[in-house]
Amino acid sequence: MKQISYEQRLEAVLNVTEKHMSQQEAADLLGTDRAQAHRWLKRYERFGAEGLLLRSGSYAGEFKINVIEYMHTHQLSISETAVIFGVPKDSTVGIWERIYLEKGCDALLIENRGKKNMTNEGKPKKAKTNRQAEEDLIAEVQRLRMENAYLKKLNALVLEKIQRENGKKQ
Repeated sequence: MKQISYEQRLEAVLNVTEKHMSQQEAADLLGTDRAQAHRWLKRYERFGAEGLLLRSGSYAGEFKINVIEYMHTHQLSISETAVIFGVPKDSTVGIWERIYLEKGCDALLIENRGKKNMTNEGKPKKAKTNRQAEEDLIAEVQRLRMENAYLKKLNALVLEKIQRENGKKQ
């Protein structure tokens, strides 16, 4: 995807607002899609020309939680929420929502940027896969069932021996 400058984004928005060009026509001039032109227009309406500046960076966990809870409370789309809070990429809000729904709001407070933990050889640590853990549990259940069956058989043999000895004494 090609980088579109601030000036080009501003020109597209002004084409829509002042020259009454459609969002699709403005997007076509820049070789982008209508949805992108729509996002620029909404940001321009909310924040003025400054809303078209791309700002990247990190966000505080509390901010992320507030964004997602506001989105859910007001039943907004990810795009609408990104515009309201000035988050340049809709996908960022989508990622926050996924984390919020899968792991809870506390997971948004954890900073996940930076290098991952490495082992001595510089390879990432490998956790047991769910499949391997499942196979291990199945093997353990089978072993315990065999052990249980063995103990039941042993108990039955001991009881049988005791009954035979008691029967001979009488």
